[in-house]
Amino acid sequence: MTETVHTGMRMAVKTSLRFLLAALVFLGVLAVAGCHSYHVDTTVENRTGKPVKLLEVDYPSASFGTGQLDSGAVYPYQMQFRNSGPLKVTYTAYDGHQVSIDGPQVAEKQEGRLQIILLPGGKAEFHPQLTPAP
Repeated sequence: MTETVHTGMRMAVKTSLRFLLAALVFLGVLAVAGCHSYHVDTTVENRTGKPVKLLEVDYPSASFGTGQLDSGAVYPYQMQFRNSGPLKVTYTAYDGHQVSIDGPQVAEKQEGRLQIILLPGGKAEFHPQLTPAP
């Protein structure tokens, strides 16, 4: 009788292990095939010659920023465009003047790199290296 119980337990363990292995393989295939995260590696570089305060970069459906970015400093951030629309950079200059700069249009699912360079006089350069809009 105990031989039959042991045989049944072994079969149950083998079946459970096979099911677990199949589930792990399925999840691995699903993760590789179905999930692609579109992102844009972004840097904001301050070349104004003075620190800027309350830096904010607005992009479709989100924004990011920092309280202060010193002269010569670079602020990295990873964005993900969930909608299409314009970029906008705002900050407070060293003299207290509010600066607002319109950037390029971006589209959902674009990915790549974007360099934003803040320049003296409330100007900025945008250097996008993005995939074409889908």
